[in-house]
Amino acid sequence: MTNRPPDVKPHTDEPSYLEQLVREKRVIVCCGAGGVGKTTTAAALGVAAAAMGRRVLVLTIDPARRLAEAMGIPADARAPVAVSRERLVSLGVPADGELSAWMLAPDVVFESMVRRLADDEARVKEILDNRLYQHLSRIVAGMQEYTAAEALYSLASEGKYDLVVLDTPPSRNALEFLEAPRKLSMFLDERVVGVFLPGKRALFRAAAELIQSVFSKAFGPGFYEELQGFLGAFSGMFGGMRQHAEAVRKLLLSEEATFVLVTSPEPAALTEASFFHGRIVGLGLPFAGYVLNRSWAYTRGFVGPESIDLPGDAPLSDQMALAKLRQLADAERWRAQRDRNLLARLRMEAASGQAIATPHLGGAVEDLVGLAELARNLVRLDAA
Repeated sequence: MTNRPPDVKPHTDEPSYLEQLVREKRVIVCCGAGGVGKTTTAAALGVAAAAMGRRVLVLTIDPARRLAEAMGIPADARAPVAVSRERLVSLGVPADGELSAWMLAPDVVFESMVRRLADDEARVKEILDNRLYQHLSRIVAGMQEYTAAEALYSLASEGKYDLVVLDTPPSRNALEFLEAPRKLSMFLDERVVGVFLPGKRALFRAAAELIQSVFSKAFGPGFYEELQGFLGAFSGMFGGMRQHAEAVRKLLLSEEATFVLVTSPEPAALTEASFFHGRIVGLGLPFAGYVLNRSWAYTRGFVGPESIDLPGDAPLSDQMALAKLRQLADAERWRAQRDRNLLARLRMEAASGQAIATPHLGGAVEDLVGLAELARNLVRLDAA
């Protein structure tokens, strides 16, 4: 008996529900608590799609930056970086399959949006040179999450990729990502922003004077003028930003997108997954199913120590060793049954009945070979 899981035949001819997703969807959003293998699951889905001949981008906003290390891509890249053809060939990816990844850089995304919406280069320079631009995420609640939604929509819509797989932050933060377009649209209402801009009517002038006084006391002289200049430079872009925010939400609600919840057998992770499932359904977003990651639910090929028949005169040391093996086997059977029960529970919670388990591979997945093995288990799995 070793510390490896029971032998598992990783796949059969029967596909899992994820196989159809990676073949057909334009956006797959992977959600879940921290530490459940969500990042590696997202990357493995990308590998699986590339192996099917699709052009795939894996986009992550995970601050741990594990994805970049696993895929051999610089964490400070300012644009998606393609995995080399040589490395893809070693994984059996066909010539028409492509795989890229990007560790999302909010400043790069927002600058790209400014250049897309601004009228001319002078206006772009005025915005980018403004001191407040560098601290925009502190001014507008949800702006960082909005840039993630902006990047997802832009990269999924530009035609370069057939599929974008998004690895979100731990689940409670991911809720902010899902609601960021709506929050930003509320902020960008001209009736709100107009309070900060110079007005002709006496009421607006009086309000502006009061706001200026408050801001000056709180942030120091000159801050309010900088804020006015910043919002003034942005004023003609708010309509385009709102339209894009609405387009993001429309994409996430469409049949072209789907949400996959990744969890582990740990109680805290399961609690987070159930909570997030309720929020996804409540927001009307398309939920595909669960992935029970690092599971022991599949035990095909497991051989217990009952098959070992010691002679009656076997040494005491051999008899004690066999008794210990029986204890370890019982522990593995208990763990396997626990995970089967968890998988059945997840299938009941998911309205579609979709939930699969991936085997515990014995350690962290840190390279493309490990991602390819996980991909094979994600897209084709034995029944429990």
